Amino acid sequence: MFIQTETTPNPATLKFLPGQAVLEQGTADFPDVDSAAPSPLARRLFDVPGVTGVFLGHDFVTVTKAEATEWDHVKPAILGGIMEHFQSGAPAIEGETQSAHGANHDEADSAIVGQITELLDTRVRPAVAQDGGDITFHGFDRGVVYLQMKGACAGCPSSTMTLKMGIENLLRHYIPEVLEVRPVGL
Repeated sequence: MFIQTETTPNPATLKFLPGQAVLEQGTADFPDVDSAAPSPLARRLFDVPGVTGVFLGHDFVTVTKAEATEWDHVKPAILGGIMEHFQSGAPAIEGETQSAHGANHDEADSAIVGQITELLDTRVRPAVAQDGGDITFHGFDRGVVYLQMKGACAGCPSSTMTLKMGIENLLRHYIPEVLEVRPVGL
């Protein structure tokens, strides 16, 4: 098994491409070791000292390290953990994966929310996935779209600019009812 790695805009996060499907659908975000209980793969990666976050996508794994940890020290152990996991035949996650879209909006806004989620799915999520992350729609209220960045994009120095300059401008261009995009925490 050959696992490729790619850098991400977040210097604390690397994207690992095992050359096969990690999740059949959806994504799974494990921002800390306590959240990793449903994922044998994430638990294995959190066993590597210095790993502070794991995010699973369709065909990639992003791993976030502690600031004081050097990639040269943890990357071989992470590669080994991913390889061992896939050789074991265990699932990456037990149970259902996380949904990409929330449902916090007024019923009168359902058509607008449909347009927002369509644009997120077709234009934004593929680009964010290229950087080893995902974006979750959390709601629409009085012209404000609430989104959460995950994986490599969570805590990335450029995530605020991505939300404001990229996603907000895109949504406002196609959907005049969108006035602003705001991030939500965990």
